[in-house]
Amino acid sequence: MRNMAKENPGSNPKKLESLIPRNEFVVVHLLVVLLMGFMSVSQGRFIVTPTMQRGRDVPAMYVLGDSSVDCGDNTLFYPLLHRNLSLYPCNGSDSSLLPHLLAEKMGLPNIPPFYSQNGSIEELLRGINFGSAEATIMNPSSQNYQSLNQQLRQVFETIELLYLQLSQRSVIQFIRSSIFYLSFGKDDYIDLFLRNSSGALLEYSSQEFANILATQMVHVIRNLYNLNARKIICMGILPLGCTPRMLSLVSDSNNSTNGGRKCVEKINKLVLEYNAMLNEQIVELNAELPDAHIVFCDVYQGIREIITYPETYGFEDVNSACCGLGPYGATIGCLSMEMACNEASSHVWWDLYNPTKAVNSLLADSAWFGQPFSGICRPFTIHELAAASVSLPSHNHLN
Repeated sequence: MRNMAKENPGSNPKKLESLIPRNEFVVVHLLVVLLMGFMSVSQGRFIVTPTMQRGRDVPAMYVLGDSSVDCGDNTLFYPLLHRNLSLYPCNGSDSSLLPHLLAEKMGLPNIPPFYSQNGSIEELLRGINFGSAEATIMNPSSQNYQSLNQQLRQVFETIELLYLQLSQRSVIQFIRSSIFYLSFGKDDYIDLFLRNSSGALLEYSSQEFANILATQMVHVIRNLYNLNARKIICMGILPLGCTPRMLSLVSDSNNSTNGGRKCVEKINKLVLEYNAMLNEQIVELNAELPDAHIVFCDVYQGIREIITYPETYGFEDVNSACCGLGPYGATIGCLSMEMACNEASSHVWWDLYNPTKAVNSLLADSAWFGQPFSGICRPFTIHELAAASVSLPSHNHLN
């Protein structure tokens, strides 16, 4: 894997292309976007990169992830094929999710889903949400949602499109100044516990499984770096054992209880293994890759703090979903917004696995400024990441 850092697949599209699985539907979609982009140029529309022209340190954010970044809007046939998740996994829209709350703090416009693009180069420069509800790090057997590698291919082809219409130096400056946000792993563990469709539980120990996931994340970070990404946020997995769905599936005798606050610690232990491995490897990447600014954000730590001291942060219910039916509101997920509780802000959990906007807002504040939960993002806050300067290659290294 270290040999990849010595090459630069970003300057050799064929090399990188061989590393990423192809998705025929994505290719067709990008061809349509490409055609529309050329049409916009042929019609005389003047394209200007937004880098440093909007008075922002970060011109755009590109999001890759699972149900922690997508409410289903970017997942093909989601209303019919939402499998383990709720029909409405967010309390309102994507704007209630962590990456969008952080984008708002950066002064960025709403980040559109990949499949809702209008094909213009201007929209590509605004940032894109490649994330897909139920997306996994390991390649899925189902094709109704995009795995981590499939989303990486979408990023690769989007950047190719930028190179076709803008100067090489402009694109490199834009990509290096933009932020790439990665949030994966939750749905891999959900799949592992509920369905074991990947067969991983039979083949690997918990430590081996965590190592496979963390290694794949590092592989993607290296590929993004080779595409000239320099500012990267990598999110850990939330305390999955405290979610309503896991509480409903595991008998209370196996749950830890603290003043009525319950969690399945054997599940949390597995998630913590992955978080620790990913954090350690990100420390190594920051030391190894020149000019890299890679931040690990420990959402597990923040949510456990809320669950332990709910009154301090204004929460009343730390176990049950705001929207759902059955024990802990988790036998049936959120099928309609009319099913939701009256005060979502008093609940930690919105549905089976996802926190409410109130929780995400606290996490966004902590990730941005380090308060109220200090140190959840390391080695520095997202505010410091956004303000970090990045170098540009000399003219001798540009075509």
